[in-house]
Amino acid sequence: MEKKSSSNNKLIMTLLNGRTFIVLVILMIYFSFAANNFMTVSSLLSVAKHVALYGILAIGMTYVIITGGIDLSVGSVAGLAGMLAGGFIQEGFTIKAAGVTVYFSVPMVVFITILLGALMGALNGIIITKFNVAPFIATLGTMYIWRGFANIRSNGATYSSIAGYEGLGNTGFEFFGTSIAGTPIPCGVVILVVIAVCAGIVLKKTPFGWHVLAIGGNERAAVLSGIKADKVKIWVYAFSGFCSAVVGIIATSQLMSGSPKTGESWEMNAIAASVLGGTSMAGGIGNIGGTIVGAFVIGVINDGMTMCGVTEFYQKVIRGIVIILAVIIDQVQRNLQAKMALQARNENK
Repeated sequence: MEKKSSSNNKLIMTLLNGRTFIVLVILMIYFSFAANNFMTVSSLLSVAKHVALYGILAIGMTYVIITGGIDLSVGSVAGLAGMLAGGFIQEGFTIKAAGVTVYFSVPMVVFITILLGALMGALNGIIITKFNVAPFIATLGTMYIWRGFANIRSNGATYSSIAGYEGLGNTGFEFFGTSIAGTPIPCGVVILVVIAVCAGIVLKKTPFGWHVLAIGGNERAAVLSGIKADKVKIWVYAFSGFCSAVVGIIATSQLMSGSPKTGESWEMNAIAASVLGGTSMAGGIGNIGGTIVGAFVIGVINDGMTMCGVTEFYQKVIRGIVIILAVIIDQVQRNLQAKMALQARNENK
């Protein structure tokens, strides 16, 4: 009887471990019938563009959640990053004291924007670690701050002309929102793959990644073992800011306009993708591969519902349900793992 129970638990655990991929396959099959144009090349490329944005945000969010934290500011950082990049290209950077306006090249605009995004994320980490502010409260506050600055940057207006000027040497920003030359593959997808591979290797194969996992598993034990938890957390939040800034650049390049509304509510998609991918909200558990599959699930749900004519109001309800179910399933999996570990110990006695 005990062997049968153990076998059933293993089967359930296998299904739980592969739950996100199973859900993705089911959704793809469902929407291929429910939405006539869903399986067309153009529709799938549109889904891929959105998945790239959600996936990059979710990678940074995965690192944060593994440490036992949360980052509600990622959407606002993306929005502000887009406004900064758009402003640099359209208006340049004015040094009032010298009465000079400097126009940066696109690579320099990208570098400055990403650096500022990382610094915004690092500030979250500093507030959380140095002032003992709960991650939820700290990032909720900065979420409003960065969104406010995004509106202040242009007084609430949109930068609608960010193609750059040949004479100023700042053209080419559209590269990040288009497809790779000679292929239909969106540039954002390539960037997602590069960041995902690097983040996955760092998390599983380097001391820094092990420290991130250790802090989420048991921070006190990690500190006693010599890990500088505060420093690691600051770097983790800086990485989340980096990912958010990259998303802001890609999204702005896709639209070729900078809007202060870019990234609104995207933090929910990032959290959902991360949790759906197997990252535990309790910390200490997570992997980048699962997060990417989770991002595909969110992208397919969002685009599939839009193609089926589901209104934004109902989409929000469904996204909320998805997040709650993901957390519930995660808790079920954790309880089952604990039960199986206990059974294994009893069998070994």
